[in-house]
Amino acid sequence: MRELIHEVKAFIIETLDLEDLMPADIDDDAPLFVNGLGLDSIDSLELGVELQKRYGLKISMETEDMRQVFTSVRALAEYIAAHRTQ
Repeated sequence: MRELIHEVKAFIIETLDLEDLMPADIDDDAPLFVNGLGLDSIDSLELGVELQKRYGLKISMETEDMRQVFTSVRALAEYIAAHRTQ
């Protein structure tokens, strides 16, 4: 799981062009939105599209489950591990 968490951090940085961040700068359990990493709804859409492409995930951003999935890097990595097809 440690490797996947690092991969997810790098994925977020790459997808959102967060050039000032390194994977080590992102806390595994910090919120991705608002007070944590500071992402917004546009960022979540971009991540959702890229997650579908890279991991073959079927994501509906309108479900309550997706709010849980995008709470932290760890939650996102756990979701990817359980649901990826690629």
